[in-house]
Amino acid sequence: MSKGSTRRGRFAPIALAVVALAGSLVGASAHPATAAGIPSNFARTCATPQNGQMRCFALHRTTGVIAHVRNGVDAARAVGGYGPSDLASAYNVPTSLGAGKTVAIVDAYDDPNAASDLAAYRSNFGLPPCTVASGCFKKVNQNGATSPLPAANAGWASEEMLDIEMVSAICPNCKILLVEGNSATTNSLGAAVNTAVAMGAVAVSNSYGGPEFSSETSTDNSYYKHPGVAIVASSGDGGYAREYPAASPWVTAVGGTKLSHASNARGWTESVWSTSSSEGAGSGCSSYEAKPSFQHEAGCAHRTIADVSAVADPSTGVAVYDSYGSGGWTVFGGTSVASPIIGAMYALASPPTAGTYPNSYLYANPGALWDVTTGSTATCSPSYLCHAAVGYDGPSGLGTPNGAAAFGPSAPANDFSISVSPSSATVNAGSETATTVSTATTAGSAQTVALSVSGLPSGATASFTPSSVTSGSSSALTIWTSSSTPAGTFVVTITGTGATTHATSFALTVSSVGGSCTPAQQIANPGFESGSTGWTATSGVIGQNTGTGAPHAGSWNAWLNGYGTTHTDTLTQSVTIPSGCSTYTVSFWLKIATSETTTTTAYDKLTVTLGSTTLATYSNLNKSTGYVQRSFNVSGFAGQTVTLKFSGVEDSSLQTSFVIDDTALNVS
Repeated sequence: MSKGSTRRGRFAPIALAVVALAGSLVGASAHPATAAGIPSNFARTCATPQNGQMRCFALHRTTGVIAHVRNGVDAARAVGGYGPSDLASAYNVPTSLGAGKTVAIVDAYDDPNAASDLAAYRSNFGLPPCTVASGCFKKVNQNGATSPLPAANAGWASEEMLDIEMVSAICPNCKILLVEGNSATTNSLGAAVNTAVAMGAVAVSNSYGGPEFSSETSTDNSYYKHPGVAIVASSGDGGYAREYPAASPWVTAVGGTKLSHASNARGWTESVWSTSSSEGAGSGCSSYEAKPSFQHEAGCAHRTIADVSAVADPSTGVAVYDSYGSGGWTVFGGTSVASPIIGAMYALASPPTAGTYPNSYLYANPGALWDVTTGSTATCSPSYLCHAAVGYDGPSGLGTPNGAAAFGPSAPANDFSISVSPSSATVNAGSETATTVSTATTAGSAQTVALSVSGLPSGATASFTPSSVTSGSSSALTIWTSSSTPAGTFVVTITGTGATTHATSFALTVSSVGGSCTPAQQIANPGFESGSTGWTATSGVIGQNTGTGAPHAGSWNAWLNGYGTTHTDTLTQSVTIPSGCSTYTVSFWLKIATSETTTTTAYDKLTVTLGSTTLATYSNLNKSTGYVQRSFNVSGFAGQTVTLKFSGVEDSSLQTSFVIDDTALNVS
């Protein structure tokens, strides 16, 4: 079998901006945000949208780092950009709240590294784990299924990592639901919003947009009108220019600020973000949307953008770990930063009253926001639509978060808080652990609080002593695991119910012990010598190859890609991994042959996953003259049945061949 030969040259890039001149939504004018206003050391992650599509608003740093306070828990790892502790300080964030609540992120296309990148970010900043296995993180397509996921897209992948990591920074106890639209069209993204609401999200963040269009009020009703759920959208990065869905009266439109350290009592200062007249916090007066009842400023007869704001200026950006789109740690800006911050703030607030729209709460309690009174994006009339003012203004809305009070209904007359200490424990399967659940009266009179627990792994049970307390008292929580409880880290939610309901979380890590271990290799037909037995593969992947694709040993192997055209190959096998062993190693021999000559750009990629975890990503940049053995410790999968998957994605020119042989999953 032979595959595509070396091609003569890479196609010249097409200026996508020309395509966008007809407008990024049907019936709309050209998108106002252009490259002209972007600083030379920042770039948009998403390409200029084609007609009928939305664009993400993420900006990432391309050179250097920003020196801020040290924000990494590892002193040897210098991460530029603001981290969770910076944002918590600036916005008075009650980070201990949010347990049991789900914040959804809606974006287009897939990021295959989302779970592993999220783990890297949270580990670096000392946040509790948030994994697929524990139920804390979930990634689905626009229909709510975990498979098939949309095609991967590096630009939108960067947006996804920015979004889910900002939710992590503001609400580390929240669950995160990533819903990926099949494309960047309004219908795909809107369908994803509906799915997020149907799957129980209390807030849905949308860091994308496009110009307004005449039929948008119908789109409001189809996708963005969800009473009782906070639908949040970036106001855009084009300065004085209206964006949709931020213009919807049912959506919280989020503008942007420049956030800086200061010697004042707050320790921070903010001004309206503006890089140039065409680059900065989006604002304006809607052309089509009716003015919601809670907006009263008289200079705009229709819906005014924005409602609230948060940091967005790339020069005071945030740290993000993004391996698929940016190659690792980078600094991001844009109102894409602000939208998930505000979405997470809603999850920290008191639950909305049934039938209400949470964007109205901001206007009922503006005193719980930091008012932004300096800065402007342009010259406009009336001036507050593009210039900061005392009270409401377009670019910053009513201001930025000062705690979570502004994002929920008025506080109840009697209320309490709940906490747990210690907040984590590690036990062997078959053992028990204990922690103390404490309550405190925070408003009014003490009340009876009934305690419950959810999210326990299979085979585990729990008991409170006592099961109800008077706020201000504590209870002992004991958790028992059984020998059948799987290994892994699980986020257990502890809920207190009185006149109000509050929750906190406990991280339970279970280690497998006991049982005999028989050293063995677990993959069927590991060297492909029995053809496709045990494997599921794209046509032509497994074979008796020669030349570039010659086997490492024997007569058979697997050859992914190498066609010199847009192509995806996959190779999978379901593997049952026993428990009770001390070492678990996945290995394979890999040869990467390519006609690409670049030393900087990954055009063709091979992603290796076990279950939902990405073990590694290779590309034409990892080319080799022969086979190289790759090995990975997979002890965290003990006792589970998971799928080992190799997925090769090749672009439209210059072939890259990923040749695999002699796979193994050895336990001992």
